[in-house]
Amino acid sequence: MHGDSIQSFVLFNRLEGFSGDGPGGMAWEGQAWVGGDINKFWMRSEGEREAGHTESADLELLYGRAIAPWWDLVAGLRHDFKPGDSQDFLVIGVQGLAPYKFEVAASAYLGESGQVGARVEVEYELLLTSRLILQPLVELEAHSKSDARRGIGPGLGSVEAGVRLRYEVTRQFAPYVGLVRERAFGRSADYLREEGETVDDTRAVAGVRFWF
Repeated sequence: MHGDSIQSFVLFNRLEGFSGDGPGGMAWEGQAWVGGDINKFWMRSEGEREAGHTESADLELLYGRAIAPWWDLVAGLRHDFKPGDSQDFLVIGVQGLAPYKFEVAASAYLGESGQVGARVEVEYELLLTSRLILQPLVELEAHSKSDARRGIGPGLGSVEAGVRLRYEVTRQFAPYVGLVRERAFGRSADYLREEGETVDDTRAVAGVRFWF
């Protein structure tokens, strides 16, 4: 227990290069917090670059409050840099450790012009040895209405499922390799087809996970 002392934590869960059916590129997903056991300020970001161009990038600034053991309620702002024109969203969500040690982050977004979105991410860590860890992950995104500028359709837009195998050189630094499959659905898939892009992409990934 840390009591009322101020702590901080920075984690890059994924910092990786990938190669798949389309152009190769790089992707990232990270978070940081500062605060105590009950109240924290969070920063979260994820994004992707392909062929030297930023395809997606966002930044969230959140206030989090513990509502149960291992669970935080978070609320704040999200700024999308890409795709399309930049946009701002209000955010509310929960994140924490579900039964059987599944890590869950679920967020709802209210954007400009009434766009409502949702993102749910679930991951699990399976210890094969004290240093070799298998990490499956599933992420879903959905929106309330179409936004052609950003290639978004109503309903379930995309599902990403992946598995990464990492080796912890130290607890703070672990290289990994993995396989990821992403599929678009509905009108979101139609927008990709209109741009001549694939709606079902399988990628090999390699990267590092580190924290401090």
